[in-house]
Amino acid sequence: MKQKILDISDLKRDFVMGDQTVRALKGITFDIKSGEFVTIMGSSGSGKTTLLNILGCLDKPSGGSYLLDGVDVKSLNRDELAGLRNTKIGFVFQAYNLLPRTSALENVELPLFYNKTITAEERKERAIKSLESVKLAERFDHTPSQLSGGQQQRVAIARALVNHPVMILADEATGNLDTRTSYEIMALMQELNAEGKTIVFVTHEPDIAAFSTRTIMLRDGKIQKDSINQNQRSAKEALANLPETDDY
Repeated sequence: MKQKILDISDLKRDFVMGDQTVRALKGITFDIKSGEFVTIMGSSGSGKTTLLNILGCLDKPSGGSYLLDGVDVKSLNRDELAGLRNTKIGFVFQAYNLLPRTSALENVELPLFYNKTITAEERKERAIKSLESVKLAERFDHTPSQLSGGQQQRVAIARALVNHPVMILADEATGNLDTRTSYEIMALMQELNAEGKTIVFVTHEPDIAAFSTRTIMLRDGKIQKDSINQNQRSAKEALANLPETDDY
């Protein structure tokens, strides 16, 4: 029996706006087991961003429970939440969020600076391994401006992996990329998943969701559908089938 990485039960999130209460999440229940690759989809107003913030320990639920790797998130204070975020979750963002005048290697090392048990030598070693795992072995000393969009996102994925998190949480990670580069990133995600990494990938693009093993669809703060992708697409095959583009 695979371990539950996420265990969410009757999750609610209310926001008070003046004399009105907006119910962004209306009692959501699901779990994600170790080694799953789950996409979360939903249109604007579905509660997708609110759920993402709670999953990423950036916000707390108003009701219900959220266990991350067995830890009850609701019971933690701000410092404990920050510690949990740094050790258990690897974030990948749409806008990469890299430090502009800092090398790829230093960007990847960044989360490890908060871990006092790791020496400078070990930090560098782990960052190099992370960059190698995303096939950027030749780009250690490049700054973000010297990298393409796809390469910047690979650096961001390496940074997400460096702390050996229990889950990679990706927010529209292909949103700024063209089709070919998006498929390259999804091929990398599928490789990482095949190695046993648990991935939660938020997207609004159905063709991207088709690369995952399971899709959770949100609508109006509730789960509309939670289904296994019986015909999971191979991103490598999709990439190979794309027409060659002309360079001008």
